Amino acid sequence: LGSKLGLDMPGESRGNLPTPLHYDNMYKAGGWHSSTIISLAIGQGELAVTPLQMANLECTIANHGYFYKPHLIKAIGAENVIKKEYTERNYVGIDSQYFEPVINGMQAVVENGTAARSKIPGIVMCGKTGTAQTNGEDHSVFVAFAPRDHPKIAIAVVVENSGEGADWAAPIASFIVEKYLKGSISARESGITPEYFENANKLP
Repeated sequence: LGSKLGLDMPGESRGNLPTPLHYDNMYKAGGWHSSTIISLAIGQGELAVTPLQMANLECTIANHGYFYKPHLIKAIGAENVIKKEYTERNYVGIDSQYFEPVINGMQAVVENGTAARSKIPGIVMCGKTGTAQTNGEDHSVFVAFAPRDHPKIAIAVVVENSGEGADWAAPIASFIVEKYLKGSISARESGITPEYFENANKLP
């Protein structure tokens, strides 16, 4: 976080991961304390991340501590043109044992937590709902990876001005994940359907 991932397309944002110097400039050295930065722990305050960074963070968690740089082009026709830098593991320096409790919690979010309505039949998805506060109506956010064992997809969905993550972003993400993994979308116990979200209009 706070730096570009180096993907193969222009215009990538680095977001913002504030440093001590950042707060020294805001409050003067010695003028800020733990209470100043505590909101960073839940993704608020001066922290800014892109949806791509959020999805890449899910890859890191799913892989227990490493990620591959995101890229758009793997091959052109039969010719494999992927650059070496996109095939190398990037380790984040956190022991792999510490990811399992996080993954357990993320599975619980989907199994019986805030994203329970978005549970996918036959697929164990691990995710986290989020609500990004704005001056207007909140943005709905959901990040996930699936399946839990041998993950194949990581995703971040942001639906602007739509309220809580469980209401819009999580169901949309679950449909995309299931379509990617199964090729089809099955009936959900919660009764949510793709058509409801396809026909909705959340524009102001």
